[in-house]
Amino acid sequence: MQKFFKSGKHKFLLSLLLVVAMVFGFSNQVTLAKETSSTTVEILTFNDFHGNVADSGKNPGMAKLVGYIKERQKENPNTIVVSGGDNYQGTAMSNLTHGAPVTEMIKEMGVVASAVGNHEFDWGAEKMEGWAKDGGFDFLASNIYNKETGEPVTWAKPYKIVEKGGIKIGFIGLAHEDTPTLTKEVNVKGLEFRDAVKAAEEWTKYLKDGKAEEGAVDVVIALTHIDSDQDWDTGEITGNAVELANVEGLDGIISAHSHRTVSGKVNDVPIVQAYHSGRSVGVLTIEVDENNEIIGIEASVDNIYERKDELPVDEEAEKIYNKYYDEVQPILGEVIGEAAEEFDHTADNVTLLGRWVAETMMEQTNSDIAITNGGGLRRTLEKGPITMGDMYEIMTFDNYLVTFDLKGEDVKKAIDHGILNPEIRDGQFAGLIVEYDKNKEFQNRITDIKLQDGTPLEMDKYYKVVVNDFMFTGGDKYDFSNAINVNETYIPIREGLVDAIKEAKVITPKPVDYLIEVSEKEVAESAPEVVVPAPKEKEYTVKPGDVLWKIAKKFGTTWQKLAEYNKLKNPHLIFPGQKILIPVN
Repeated sequence: MQKFFKSGKHKFLLSLLLVVAMVFGFSNQVTLAKETSSTTVEILTFNDFHGNVADSGKNPGMAKLVGYIKERQKENPNTIVVSGGDNYQGTAMSNLTHGAPVTEMIKEMGVVASAVGNHEFDWGAEKMEGWAKDGGFDFLASNIYNKETGEPVTWAKPYKIVEKGGIKIGFIGLAHEDTPTLTKEVNVKGLEFRDAVKAAEEWTKYLKDGKAEEGAVDVVIALTHIDSDQDWDTGEITGNAVELANVEGLDGIISAHSHRTVSGKVNDVPIVQAYHSGRSVGVLTIEVDENNEIIGIEASVDNIYERKDELPVDEEAEKIYNKYYDEVQPILGEVIGEAAEEFDHTADNVTLLGRWVAETMMEQTNSDIAITNGGGLRRTLEKGPITMGDMYEIMTFDNYLVTFDLKGEDVKKAIDHGILNPEIRDGQFAGLIVEYDKNKEFQNRITDIKLQDGTPLEMDKYYKVVVNDFMFTGGDKYDFSNAINVNETYIPIREGLVDAIKEAKVITPKPVDYLIEVSEKEVAESAPEVVVPAPKEKEYTVKPGDVLWKIAKKFGTTWQKLAEYNKLKNPHLIFPGQKILIPVN
């Protein structure tokens, strides 16, 4: 009995000690958890969607984008969704319905606010009020004012405060100051686009000082349609949006407009841009401690196009897409002709597509010279049957032809403005033979210019020129203010291109042999004739879903080498049908 008692007593004491230890340990764990507990608030952003509601190529489409966003919202209830603008204009389905499927997509994913992009004005500012109401979100723009009244526009708010995860986040809307030159003049008539940095300073102080009805905010984010870019090797971020990083009290910047992937910090301020067309989603991650104090904010980008086939499909969004697809398919599916070969629009300077469009404009108006902006043509025309859907995607804007007489010296200035322009897509033209030196200063690169028959372009002589109405009114900073005998034909460019295809039945691209780089010409003329063996290389045609690193891996090289070898300006932007040269050792 004594032995049993001692043994039982020892077991009891041991059990008691274990219980105490467990309670003490658990108490420490609770205390530690309390000390280190934090909340994560995520701001998800997309930009420059441009109506790409279809699952096509790298574009996931609206059903997969909504599915992805809803999955993130389910994982973290403290999620806010915003847009950097340029939501609607860009595809046939969106253009023909004035953005209706995009508005329903925005509502389905719970977007709370959008910046005002330059292409939001393509159908007039009056559309924005309806889009916001139907989509359940607010347009934000603190730097757009009515010229007559001097007051902010009524269809956009300067800021919006959203409460999530125990904190208040203030979003300040900022439009690009160059918007008047990035859209038709008539669409922004009466509007003033003020200094974005000054607007950010004013409204950041307003929100941080607690002057808003909701009280002082914990975080201020600039929700902008202002450009940025990033060097993939150094990580350095550049562009107009970077200037906002100097604004005192501003905690984060959402960028757009330049269609770039940007993720990092400037002056310790996080900045993010999510590529374009819904291919990527930008994330600003805000860590909040148990006292609702901000621990930190980090920027990142999720390139969802890289796993597009794995994304969840939202059933409701898919129903919406199918509804509009059925509505417009009879129009989009009409075959109007055939392209004998690909009309490329990925190269620098004048492209195969650019030449054909400019020549068609020139022929239809009996003009001497045609000029069109490269950014007005949105993609390559693939080899094979051409549908109306193709033409709406290539020429997304409802521009019309304008003819006028212009002196040779002003023609030369206009062409020079479009050669290797650092801010916009290079100009496209026809009717001239131009030699240029790429090493000369921008807008002073032309060394010789003639008419297409070889006669010199006389500086004091007038020539009949045709352009689109966007360019004529100062779009892309073209200057035709010295034009005389102006005729706004109101002939839609897209319809003219369609008519030309229908008449020809089959169209074939012509090489651009009239834009000549002087250094190349001089070397060819002065160098002795030497037989150079052809470079050893393979040609690869980009397929839907391809990205450069995957192509590089397939051929045992790196994406950096391929980008350098092919002289790609943006290695992250390649298109189905594009030719990639693979060097062979």
